[in-house]
Amino acid sequence: MAISLAHTFGQVIGNVLEDAIEPMLQRFADERGLYLDKKGPRKARAGRKVTWADFHGNTHDLDFVLERGGTDEVIGTPVAFIETAWRRYTKHSRNKAQEIQGAIQALVSTYKHCCPFTGAILAGVFTEGAINQLKSLGFHILFFSYASILDAFQTAGIEASFDEHTPEKEFRRKLGRWKATSKKARRNVAIQLVKGHQQEVDKFLSALDDVVKRRIERIIVIPLHGRETECFSVGEAIAFLSSYKSSRVPEAVYRYEIHIRYSSGDRITAEFTERTAAVEFLKRYE
Repeated sequence: MAISLAHTFGQVIGNVLEDAIEPMLQRFADERGLYLDKKGPRKARAGRKVTWADFHGNTHDLDFVLERGGTDEVIGTPVAFIETAWRRYTKHSRNKAQEIQGAIQALVSTYKHCCPFTGAILAGVFTEGAINQLKSLGFHILFFSYASILDAFQTAGIEASFDEHTPEKEFRRKLGRWKATSKKARRNVAIQLVKGHQQEVDKFLSALDDVVKRRIERIIVIPLHGRETECFSVGEAIAFLSSYKSSRVPEAVYRYEIHIRYSSGDRITAEFTERTAAVEFLKRYE
């Protein structure tokens, strides 16, 4: 099945978005001693894709992952999962938001002890509902409007607007102009895209910086003594609590609860039945 010229031109815009974001994230990573994994070869993994597996063994391809302790040869601890997406029509935006949500939330659950930053860098046309859906789940959003994309391409003399009625010959003309554009001019399109939203870019990076620089303010350890009592009605539970004698609690520990509080406001809660497992968990944060 042949790929339409509209799809091909959409890929051009998507590539420009990634070209605009990658240097920004690379600079951020270099300044903070982090590793930025992006599409391309890396000795620590197979293939060119940035692929991470969740606790169910399902794999997810991402655009960017920031790692602490990562190198070309070693996979580090994930600090941030960041996806980019470009969409021209609102009818596609909610599905893409759900796709991003599904992939990154599964990984956040898998690496919840890291409490990683979750970001979505969107461009083009996305409904307010799609954006708010991601925000409600804790995603930090950086959004490049469709108008700003057109303005950025205009710096290279390319009129990038199109819709469902744009003829193939018009796409052919746009693609021809892009192919003839110098590398320097293409790079300038990406630079102008960022400049057009510099305030939003700075806000996004500031939120990312807060996660990277956060520190543990306190750790609460709660050894729980006693046995679990299962009740099958509210009345039964009330009766149990009313007659409960705390002085009869055995000395053996039933469960350990650990609560970690960060300066950023992030929280991690974990439960363990074995003390050794609780200790191993805390060693991850040394």
